[in-house]
Amino acid sequence: MKNIKYLILMALVTLAVTSSCNDDFLERAPLDKISDANYWKSTNDLKLYVNNFYSRNDLLAREDGWGSIGPYGWDADNGSDIAVRYLYNERMNGETTVPDDNNGWGNGDWESLRNINYFMDHYKLVEATSSFDAVKQYVGEALFFRSIFYFAKLCRYGALPWASTTVTTASEILFSERLPRNQVVDSIMVDLDNAISYLPARAGGAWTGRVTKETAMALQARIALYEGTWEKYHADDAFKAPQNQSQKFLEKAAKTAGDLIAMSESNGYPALDGVGVEFGYRDLFNKEDYSSSKEILFWRKYQNGSINSIWDRYSANGSGRGATKNLIDSYLKADGTPVPANYDDATLLKIVENRDPRLAQTIQINDKKHYLWQKANPSQYFMAPAFDGWDSEESCPTGYQIYKGHNFNYAEARPSGQGLQALIYFRFGETLLIYAEAKAELGNISQADLDKSINKLRDRVKMSPLTINVTNDPNFEFKNLPPIIQEIRRERKVELACEGFRVNDIMRWAAAGELIVGKIPVGAKLAQWDGFKFEDYLPESAPDLSRQSKFEDRFKSLTTDENGYIKIFKNTLNGGTQGFKFKIDRDYLYPIPTNQKTLNPKLGQNPGW
Repeated sequence: MKNIKYLILMALVTLAVTSSCNDDFLERAPLDKISDANYWKSTNDLKLYVNNFYSRNDLLAREDGWGSIGPYGWDADNGSDIAVRYLYNERMNGETTVPDDNNGWGNGDWESLRNINYFMDHYKLVEATSSFDAVKQYVGEALFFRSIFYFAKLCRYGALPWASTTVTTASEILFSERLPRNQVVDSIMVDLDNAISYLPARAGGAWTGRVTKETAMALQARIALYEGTWEKYHADDAFKAPQNQSQKFLEKAAKTAGDLIAMSESNGYPALDGVGVEFGYRDLFNKEDYSSSKEILFWRKYQNGSINSIWDRYSANGSGRGATKNLIDSYLKADGTPVPANYDDATLLKIVENRDPRLAQTIQINDKKHYLWQKANPSQYFMAPAFDGWDSEESCPTGYQIYKGHNFNYAEARPSGQGLQALIYFRFGETLLIYAEAKAELGNISQADLDKSINKLRDRVKMSPLTINVTNDPNFEFKNLPPIIQEIRRERKVELACEGFRVNDIMRWAAAGELIVGKIPVGAKLAQWDGFKFEDYLPESAPDLSRQSKFEDRFKSLTTDENGYIKIFKNTLNGGTQGFKFKIDRDYLYPIPTNQKTLNPKLGQNPGW
């Protein structure tokens, strides 16, 4: 009966959404018109309603694009300085235009918020017949998802309208100005403070698949760091908040991340996985199940015949993506010192010699240790980048093919509809980085802080520890920043490489001028594959002559720069000579669509548009 009631309610919601004649902004299909006298009777009704949020793609991405191993998906790294697809990112080249509609603000883009607020307006009907203790977990989950929703909108648009109840045609918010970004984040922080208070802690107990206190803390630390650094580094440009409250948000990030670290120290959960284990870092990202993990705080499990992962179908062949030389150069030597500007990077084998072990666990190396398919007979190893599928997801455009996240525990690629590789949303390793960065930005980081954050990550891979007295590196990426902040940013860059964080990092640091504008991304040295033969590399395996022919054709069509590095976009990126044309006075935020400004002129427009 409960399932029937839930389906009835969801059918009414869907009917209202699809039949509404006004599909604009928050008012589309007002859910306060829905009434179900038989619903909102029990805590199970609340649970069933909240279950719907877990399947919303705008709240928890399932797998958009071709696969994902991180909370924002692969395309969140696309066009950054560390990873690219086979086509350049148009936003990074300043090609975004003001849309007439949609673009994240149009039809359906506020539906999740309406559904969450509808829940918040009605859960008290159940509370009145039981107690708040009986309903608080589901209230906490709803607040968590409202925070997820608003954070995505904040990253995209900055200032926003804030709605905490169901919006109707008479709601003032439809005709009001947007609130300043830090007021929105203040409201998100309140929501998450409450969610943290209401949600149960997992504390190392059984995995339930539901949001926990630890997950909400990880989200709060992530958002607080984002806003704190955004306000600090955009303080003097058109994207600044009306009042700079960066210190407040950085303190919140350090406090929440520090509290999660304290939980780890007191009861052993959360904690890092694979510490001191060979390939422990690699194997953190290639599993189908994380229910026993202490590091993965929240993740999506796939089921055969139900909802499936597609990443593991393409990861063996590059998935249309590749790391750039910029990322490769950022990995330190094993002793913690930077590589010289002219180090030997002529071959894949050379670049990983005496380097941070995470490098060889992030990209494919032709050392007969990096699997394509472990359970094939015989086991198949990486031999050369997948150049042969250049213009599709079955390719690697840079020569630095991604190994991190490739699930090689099969005999071959999984057929369509059978992929089961899990999708990670939050892991404790990110929280350690948040803590270190927030403390450094506040100017009060100590060696003890580094030892319980950055150096925990380095310990996992047996890497030399970071000391508080960082030597200035002439290859640091940022001008006029203290060495300790530079080093922590580098640590974040390599630890979270290819997990979907980098573009958001560039935006919050106001760093596109240094990292994107005028840059032409390049890949590996091409000459290392001149004359390559599959049959020579793996003679015990029957050579695939068809692949050999494709490889050679593609190899001949590749172009290099004057130093012999693969020129990824050839002449397609502004003639191949000018680099990206990201507009630093405009492109940090997306524009408000034209029709929305017509409906409500008070929305205004973002800078530069």
